[in-house]
Amino acid sequence: MISNQLLLTYLYLLVYILLSSGVILYNKWLLSPKYFNFPFPITLTMIHMGFSGLVAFFLIRVFKVVSPAKMTFEIYATCVIPISAFFASSLWFGNTAYLFISVAFIQMLKALMPVATFLMAVICGTDKLRCDLFLNMLLVSSGVVISSYGEIHFNVVGTVYQVTGIFAEALRLVLTQVLLQKKGLTLNPITSLYYIAPCSFVFLFVPWYLLEFPEMEVSQIQFNVWIFFSNALCALALNFSIFLVIGRTGAVTVRVAGVLKDWILIALSTVIFPESIITQLNIIGYVIALCGVVMYNYLKAKDVHSSQIHGENIVDRAAKDLKTENRSSNLYILDENSNNSLGAKNQRNGSHLEVNVDEEAPLIPSLKGLLSRTKPS
Repeated sequence: MISNQLLLTYLYLLVYILLSSGVILYNKWLLSPKYFNFPFPITLTMIHMGFSGLVAFFLIRVFKVVSPAKMTFEIYATCVIPISAFFASSLWFGNTAYLFISVAFIQMLKALMPVATFLMAVICGTDKLRCDLFLNMLLVSSGVVISSYGEIHFNVVGTVYQVTGIFAEALRLVLTQVLLQKKGLTLNPITSLYYIAPCSFVFLFVPWYLLEFPEMEVSQIQFNVWIFFSNALCALALNFSIFLVIGRTGAVTVRVAGVLKDWILIALSTVIFPESIITQLNIIGYVIALCGVVMYNYLKAKDVHSSQIHGENIVDRAAKDLKTENRSSNLYILDENSNNSLGAKNQRNGSHLEVNVDEEAPLIPSLKGLLSRTKPS
């Protein structure tokens, strides 16, 4: 019998896959000139950011569901602003790609995400250039190149937009690790949207005013409030579902679920959007890239596991040393209290043990110091 906890985990994964697939297909349908015909990706992204920031504001300031983070001006200026800038860029370029290339091909190009993340991490100094990961990146890149070569409706502009969005997202992820974690600041989905969404909205306003606003004519825009509201609500729900899935399963499981989601999206996109044609070379290239992605996830999970074991060994050793220190302290106190030649001053000193510490092993108390203190005066 499957336990209720396992069933709940599967339910979270299913909701995440459905929401992620739904948002991507929904955005494609809205932006495509062949369907809803709202060819303004920056405007759509601004709607998402404005709605998410507004909901986060009400949840934190009005309903007080969660407390705001301890944010200072220095942290906001050096961390939140650059992260928001790259977050806005990734959404802007990624949504713009829907105007030019198919959903299936976009998902194939997204296999480059590990490559982009690895390169940005090496440039920022958070990861080292390792031979195994480098060869793995070459495998992923080769698969994407083969898949692109087999794309019938290949579009240079759409491909450049999507690849640029991928590298912007990778840089955002690396900056989040470098900047926020160094500051010791952890944000949940609500506080993340509370600080990042309004700032991203401001960054998007500049390109929107320069690129899309002059071309927007109110009489030609199809603006259905319920359609855009449901689209923004799905995007908001996706952010929360990712947090719930990671909290219940872990980041590795989300990556595996993401691979399954990509296959589902590729299949669904060919049904919903008949103009999407997948060739045999597309599939071969994507399978090659996918093998590299799976291997990359395995190597990173192995690194995390090794670091956890190393950390546990340090903690266990420290706990063992602390127990040794406590036992030695107890022996010293008992010996001092039982010695009749000690005065009242020495008895008071016995309640506060000053342990000599070896400089080469600061967690291990000096046995010489402990033994010398146990001798009667």
